[in-house]
Amino acid sequence: MKSIISALVILFSMYIVHSQELTSPNGELKMQFSIESNGVPTYTLSYKNKSVIKPSSLGLELKDDEKSLLNDFTVSNTETSSFDETWQPVWGEEKEIRNNYNELGITLKQNETDRVLIIRFRLFNDGLGFRYEFPQQENLVYFVIKEEKTQFAMTGDHTAFWIPGDYDTQEYDYTKSKLSEISQKFDNAVTGNASQEQFSKTGVQTALMMKTDDGLYINLHEAALINYSCMHLNLDDENMIFESHLTPDAEGNKGYMQAPSNSPWRTIMVSDDARDILASKITLNLNEPCVIEDSSWIKPVKYIGVWWEMITGKSSWAYTDELPSVQLGVTDYSEVRPNDTHAANNTKVKQYIDFASKHGFDGVLVEGWNEGWEDWFGKSKDYVFDFVTPYPDFDVEDIHNYAKSKGVKMIMHHETSGSTRNYERHMDQAYQFMKDHGYDAVKSGYVGNILPRGEHHYSQWIINHYQYAIEKAADYQVMVNAHEAVRPTGICRTYPNLIGNESARGTEFQAFGGSKPNHVTVLPFTRLIGGPMDYTPGIFEMDISKLNPNNNSHVNSTIANQLALYVTMYSPLQMAADLPEHYEQFMDAFQFIKDVAIDWDESIYLEAEPGDYITVARKEKGVNNWFVGNVNGTNPRTSHIKLDFLEKGKKYMATIYADSKEAHYKTNPQAYTVKTKQVTSKSKLSLLSVSGGGYAISIKPIN
Repeated sequence: MKSIISALVILFSMYIVHSQELTSPNGELKMQFSIESNGVPTYTLSYKNKSVIKPSSLGLELKDDEKSLLNDFTVSNTETSSFDETWQPVWGEEKEIRNNYNELGITLKQNETDRVLIIRFRLFNDGLGFRYEFPQQENLVYFVIKEEKTQFAMTGDHTAFWIPGDYDTQEYDYTKSKLSEISQKFDNAVTGNASQEQFSKTGVQTALMMKTDDGLYINLHEAALINYSCMHLNLDDENMIFESHLTPDAEGNKGYMQAPSNSPWRTIMVSDDARDILASKITLNLNEPCVIEDSSWIKPVKYIGVWWEMITGKSSWAYTDELPSVQLGVTDYSEVRPNDTHAANNTKVKQYIDFASKHGFDGVLVEGWNEGWEDWFGKSKDYVFDFVTPYPDFDVEDIHNYAKSKGVKMIMHHETSGSTRNYERHMDQAYQFMKDHGYDAVKSGYVGNILPRGEHHYSQWIINHYQYAIEKAADYQVMVNAHEAVRPTGICRTYPNLIGNESARGTEFQAFGGSKPNHVTVLPFTRLIGGPMDYTPGIFEMDISKLNPNNNSHVNSTIANQLALYVTMYSPLQMAADLPEHYEQFMDAFQFIKDVAIDWDESIYLEAEPGDYITVARKEKGVNNWFVGNVNGTNPRTSHIKLDFLEKGKKYMATIYADSKEAHYKTNPQAYTVKTKQVTSKSKLSLLSVSGGGYAISIKPIN
């Protein structure tokens, strides 16, 4: 018996050479790091004694190298520490954010090569972050990543909300399925004319939201994506193991590295309460503090824009339907006939400025103001803009002076057409042009294939371009709202002038055939995990054919749902996206958009279930006003909430914007009620949310 026990001990010690445990500050999460007998680093994660991540290997495969960073490691050093601070974001869901974690740094030495790799773990109360660090050393200076081999071994066939692993877009409706069903549903989830070269085949994008059969909510994502390729996840559905799959460049390489450097953080959020996933600040906390010394010029913005009528096809971006003559870089519009649908003209833009001024909006965005749109749409997606030359019917100086006289800021639009090199060449001139004409914010776009050819929107080189644009904008005190760029990973903490991104299926797709009515109950669990989204809500006319008889699309939402989005889809950049004349038809509902705040002291998630419903209460920054938003999925339900977040002993007046009983996102989307009610911290509300519906509440103290 003793010999058997001794043999088992020897066998076990051969399998696990080194093991170390890290516990979260509250003790509910535990991470176990181990080195297997072949020198492969692995980790596990548990929550309240339930396994979340089974043994999963770590490492990187290198290109043109005999020895990758995958095995043959021994532990040469370990360091543990704890960290606890409270920091104040420039803007955000909370006035203050606590950053509290326990850390374990494992220094590994590869026996054959003497290379050193550090794997650093940070365990928070709501999840785990870890990354690879490549310290300065003689035996690892320049290297090319062939693939990152980080694993996330699931404990079962979880339910997941996922989109395909496209290298160039996240503009998909989410598919809900078991992990085992991803491969069979993959082709149906892929839309458009994307080629297979654009995909991590059968892979999915992060943030990936899952729910286990026993009620655990798990979210996989990354934080601080800088100078590295965006991570997708490939699934081995026989063993339920996700493995990282980095976006390739034009040559198929995944990353060009020089030590000292590090990877982004890989994040695993976990809780038995879905509300904790929405409230988690892990992504922000794993980014570096703000590097902009004076951030006083960075201001949250509520705006309107000349955009929705162009997206729906009612109006056009282009000044003319013809191609003007071009000679020696000079475009001559004098001999072409202007069309009668160009939206970015002085008269119409001034009408938008008047509406913004009258109703208290900060800014007006104008798209299609600059030369070249007819060439881009009509001739080639390879057309490049110069970002400073207006069409003949748009007087930049006149519009600037008029907006200034009305107390309204203009917001610039830069469509790069995916030509990143061209944008970089023009960037200084374009930002200076903005500052000279009173523009403090820019919406940049990256529609189409990336130039240089063969590059993807999410590869390392293009990631570096997005970062360059943010940092260059900060030099000119310009705020950036990047569309079609990579999905955010919390970099807005370090560079808070990144006040918004699109990088997901936004409201514009409601004009291209629609999105699922529960889409907005999934986005906060997925896309918004990395940072705010410029979702462009506030559509009141759901029948697009009334704007454009040739467009039979329908906005799959009720008006009450559209109002709630200003609370549930957090962003310091919020647009009232519909046409002014549509708001004038429903001024009582429009009042909520006028009132709702865009910067907050406190946020409380009252109800949440991915794909089904989300209810959020937020306190306006510096003021004792509260706003509540509820968005609902396909199945009607009654939402029951307590107002115990209100200050005790005070009386408030609540204005409730809710679905009517007969409302429905498809058949009766404009049916809503507006009621007022006196409430206190002891009040309880029960409100109906119809299919694709919701409610919004404005709560203000009674003085």
